[in-house]
Amino acid sequence: MTIPPAFLDELRARITLSSVVQRRVKLTRAGREMKGCCPFHNEKTPSFYVNDDKAFYHCFGCGEHGSVIDWVMKQDGLHFRDAIETLAVEAGLEMPQETPEGQERAKAAAGLHEVTARAAAWFADQLASTGGAAARGYLDKRGLTPATVAAFGLGLAPDARTKLKAALDSVGEAKLVEAGLLVTPDEGDTYDRFRGRLMFPIRDPRGRVIAFGGRILGDGQPKYLNSPDTPLFDKGRTLYNFDKAGPAARKSGRLLVVEGYMDVIALAQAGFVEAVAPLGTALTEAQIGLLWRVVPEPVLCFDGDVAGQRAGLRAALRALPMLEPGKSLRLATLPPGVDPDDLVRTQGAAAFQALLAKAEPLIDRLWRAETEGIDTGTPERRAGVRERLREHSQSIQDGSVRALYDAEFRARFDALYFPRREYGGRAGKPFAPIHASEGLKALHARGAGSGEVIALIAGLLEHPWLADRFGERLAALNAGSAPLTRLLDAILERLTHDPDLDKAGLSHDLHTRGLAALVVEVRQANRLGFSFTRPTPPDPGSGHVDNVERDFGSLVDSVLARARIDGELAAATARFAHTATEADWNAQQRLRAERAEVDAVLMKLSEDLREAQM
Repeated sequence: MTIPPAFLDELRARITLSSVVQRRVKLTRAGREMKGCCPFHNEKTPSFYVNDDKAFYHCFGCGEHGSVIDWVMKQDGLHFRDAIETLAVEAGLEMPQETPEGQERAKAAAGLHEVTARAAAWFADQLASTGGAAARGYLDKRGLTPATVAAFGLGLAPDARTKLKAALDSVGEAKLVEAGLLVTPDEGDTYDRFRGRLMFPIRDPRGRVIAFGGRILGDGQPKYLNSPDTPLFDKGRTLYNFDKAGPAARKSGRLLVVEGYMDVIALAQAGFVEAVAPLGTALTEAQIGLLWRVVPEPVLCFDGDVAGQRAGLRAALRALPMLEPGKSLRLATLPPGVDPDDLVRTQGAAAFQALLAKAEPLIDRLWRAETEGIDTGTPERRAGVRERLREHSQSIQDGSVRALYDAEFRARFDALYFPRREYGGRAGKPFAPIHASEGLKALHARGAGSGEVIALIAGLLEHPWLADRFGERLAALNAGSAPLTRLLDAILERLTHDPDLDKAGLSHDLHTRGLAALVVEVRQANRLGFSFTRPTPPDPGSGHVDNVERDFGSLVDSVLARARIDGELAAATARFAHTATEADWNAQQRLRAERAEVDAVLMKLSEDLREAQM
C-alpha cells in the first residue's frame, strides 16, 4: 500500500530526529545543529551532523544523508514500511489503512500544496494592489512594518464572491473546494470562503501553506474565520507560526503561546520570535505535545480578560494528565483587558520581558484557581477545596509527578487552613536534658521510617536555613520517639525566634539546652548521605543550594505523605472489615495505590542518592 504523504509529514513532525539518533550516537550541540562521530564509517573527528529544523542528518566524511525514516531503515535493517510502523508506535499514530476513502484522501492532498501556495501569492498581490490601500492602512495603524507584513505573507481577500475562484480557475473548482477556499452551498454555485478579510497564511512545520485565517475589515461577524479541516489541515494539531518559532525556540529555550495571529506577529516584530498561537480553539493535547517537542516548559501568555484567564486554566487542566518529569507549563498573567499585541505596542519589549520573568508554574496557577476568592468558612467548604486539589493531582498519569503534586497540595493546604503549631511545643518551658544513654537507646530502637527523620534532623543541623523554608511541614512531622521529638522541637523553636542562626550558633544553643549528646548520636546514626546531610563545600557550585532545598523538600513531603496515607489506610481497612461495602473497598485500594506511589518516590530518591555517591 502507498503511505499518504500527509501521514509521513505528521510522523516527521512528531519525532525529533536527534532524539532517535542519540540512542546510537553521542551528539553535542554545534550552533543550530548537533554533531558526533559518524556511525556509518570509522572516524575520530566528528563530521556527522543532525539538523532538527530541516529534519535530516549528513556526514561530511562519507556522504551519508537522510531523514529519521532513512536512519531507522539503515540502523535497524528494516524495510520502509517496517521502519514507518516502528516510528508510528513511538509517535502514537495508527498506521493508515488501505481503504478507498484513504486512497482518495491521499490523492486529494497530493496537489493541494500547490493550490494553497498559489492562493497565498494571490492574496499577497491583492494587498499590494490599489484595492488593498485600506487594508494596508489598517496594518500601518497596528504598527506593522512592510518587512513584517512580507515575512508573514499577509494578504487580502477582496470583498467579492468569486474573485479568487476566477483568478485560480485553472486549478479547478474541485481542488479549490478541497483546499477549503470555496464554499459549496446547498443550492447555487460555489463562492469564495474568504471575502473582505485580511489574510494570514497558516503553514505546516516544513513552511508550506496549508490553510488560512482571515480577519474581517470593518463590521461583521465572525471577526476571525479559519479554513475548515482539509486533507492538509487539522486545526487541533496545528500551531500558527510553528515553522518559524520552533527553530528559534530550540535555540533560545523559550516558546510562547498567545491567543491570536496579531499577537504572534507583533511579538515577532518586537524581538520575541518564538511565539505561536492555536487556531480558534482551546489548546489541545496534540498541540501541547507539539510544544514539548521543542522546550520542556512553554509559557502561556493569554489575554488578561476573564476569557483569556479561563483559556489559560483550561490549558493547564488539559496538560495535567500529560505531565512528565521535566515537562510542564508556565503561565504569564497579562493586565486586565490587555493582550500581548497591546503591551508591546504601548509599553515596549521590556514590559513584556518583565511579564515573562514573572510567569508562574502550573501548580501555582491551579492553587490560585482553587483558593483565591473561595469561601472556606466551614469545614465542608475546606474539604471541597482539598478534594478538588486531590482530583487535580490524581489526574496526572506519571506516578512520580502525581505523588509530588499531591504532597505539595497537601502541604500548602495544611499551612493555609490549619492553625500554626508552636515549634517548641512547650512554649515557656525549658527542655529537659536528655542523657546520652537515653538517646542511644531510642535511636537503636527506631522503627520503620525513622531513618528518614534522622536524616532530616541531620540536615537541619547542617543547614539551619531549611527550617525557614519547611518549618510548617516539619512541625507536622511525627519524629517517632520522644528524644527525636524533643530535639526537632528544640531546633524549630530556636530557629523560629532566630531564623538567621548559623550552624555553629544552633549547635551552641542545643548544647546549652543539654542536647549536645543527642546531636552527636543523630549525626552518628544517620546513614543516608543526602546532599543536605553533607557539609557545604568550600566553593559550592551554582546549583548546590538548589539541590539541598530540592532533596530536603522531596524527603519531607514523601515522609508526611506516607504517614498520612498509612493513617487513612488503617482506618479504611478497619471500616471495610466492619462494613464490607464496595465504597470502603475502593477507598482501601486507592490508598494502597497512593502508598505504592510514595514508596516509588522514596525509592527514586534513594536511587538518585546512590548514583550521586558513585
